[in-house]
Amino acid sequence: MSKIDDIADTHDAGIVPNAKRLLWAGFMAILAAGVGFAIRGGIFDNWGSEFGFTGGQLGEIGGAGFTGFCFGIFIGGLVADKIGYGKLVVAAFLFHILSAVVTFMANPEQDQATAFEFLKWGMFIFALANGTLEGVANPLVATLFPNNRTHYLNILHASWPAGLVFGAAVGWILDEGMGLSWKLQLSLYLIPTVIYGIMFMGQKFPKSEASAKGVKYGEMFKDVGLLGGLVACYLISLFFSEQFGLSPIFAYGIGFVLLVIIGIITKFSFGAILLFVLFVTHALVGAVELGTDQWMQNITGNILTPGQGKALFIWTSLVMFGLRFCAHFIESKMKISPVGLLFICAVLACIGLNLTSIASGFAMAMVALTIYGVGKTFFWPTMLAVASDRFPKTGAIAISLMGGIGMMSAGLIGSKGLGYAKDRFAGEELKQVDAALYEEYKATDSTSFTIFADATGLDGKKLGEIKELPEEDRTEQQQAVLDADIRGDRATLKADSFIPAIMAVIYLLLLLFFKMKGGYKPVEITREEAAGGVEGPHQA
Repeated sequence: MSKIDDIADTHDAGIVPNAKRLLWAGFMAILAAGVGFAIRGGIFDNWGSEFGFTGGQLGEIGGAGFTGFCFGIFIGGLVADKIGYGKLVVAAFLFHILSAVVTFMANPEQDQATAFEFLKWGMFIFALANGTLEGVANPLVATLFPNNRTHYLNILHASWPAGLVFGAAVGWILDEGMGLSWKLQLSLYLIPTVIYGIMFMGQKFPKSEASAKGVKYGEMFKDVGLLGGLVACYLISLFFSEQFGLSPIFAYGIGFVLLVIIGIITKFSFGAILLFVLFVTHALVGAVELGTDQWMQNITGNILTPGQGKALFIWTSLVMFGLRFCAHFIESKMKISPVGLLFICAVLACIGLNLTSIASGFAMAMVALTIYGVGKTFFWPTMLAVASDRFPKTGAIAISLMGGIGMMSAGLIGSKGLGYAKDRFAGEELKQVDAALYEEYKATDSTSFTIFADATGLDGKKLGEIKELPEEDRTEQQQAVLDADIRGDRATLKADSFIPAIMAVIYLLLLLFFKMKGGYKPVEITREEAAGGVEGPHQA
């Protein structure tokens, strides 16, 4: 065997014999999350019509499908090295089952507020399961393949668009083609749930590099420190304020207490500035990738037709799925560093969103969304790889916190923010055209978002009734309402494009930073940093 073959074998080899089985079990687990996510995005219009929800209410339900994730991954990442990955997999499996039970308790015979609570908390529990699984899968794969983290984390997360494709395609057939209930559509995620449970059953898991080398728990937290903890604690405070309705003083008091606890654990370490920057940037990643995906089927389906919106969503997900198997080729053959890849992706995502906002037909929308799809492909897994490469001493903690920050941001900023923007811009568009018509079709409740003024969008049930009418049967006033709603969607996508623009600036600065330090290189834990010897694997 040649030296090149030896290097390739070492590059791709896992550190334990069952490495590939664990990789594909993690793949199936994230696929289950993608299936549920895609179907949920496709049935937003069903919920809007059936329960009369506004864009803001739908955004809040979708947001709960992200915020629950962060608690799963935060807690999972913090205890993974202590209790073992196997127990977390069992907990996630049970949460996935429970989420179906809670969600399916919503029905149109209830008052709107009750149905809203069932759907929101059902999505929260679903996300809690997904977060717990990523608290397992991300550090596990980073540990299993230390010589090629970018490649294998991208393969792991290729399961996400695969789940989106499956969920959107099957949802399209069952909803548009067969007119079956949204409950039947959503239950499909239970199929990959059972499969990942079987694949993980009885497997042995290695410990993270930091844990295996004996790095103590407090040392794992030091690079996170107060700076990194500040990002996570701010988003947790925002969650308690918005999801539980706690007063800002009480909610931020919870965040402050958690930050003090992090300070005590780390002996009030300031933390690594680079990791802080990665945390903030990943909050933007969550907002623009997952927050946008939550709404993309709905928005493009509104601009074009619902069927075309689903087809475009499936197409961009297929683009992501294929490209995530190419990360190693891009890094090794094209000589593009992970940070360089992230910069290119941010530029493409910004261009793609702007082009989508002005798309006037299916062909133009496909070109625009292909550019956006290529752009968003490598964000999430490559950010995790960079954090794992540069901060291996943090074990499962840093990348788990990063994943939680991304998902929390997707729910509290991305999904909810886009719901707010959709309500605001659509309402403003109709009000400018016909103030009296706006008064007739405006929603009962207003939508709020962070520091922005409250906005009142259009009534989801009334909009749904107009959309169900054949175009030739609509009155001039009804068509004006739909046109205003479409213009509001276009404005929403333009506003969304500012997020990847900011990310591009950050990645460019990081490129310059690494160039001054001699280039991007993974960091290894030295013997001086390790606190003890190597431990063997533990049973699931």
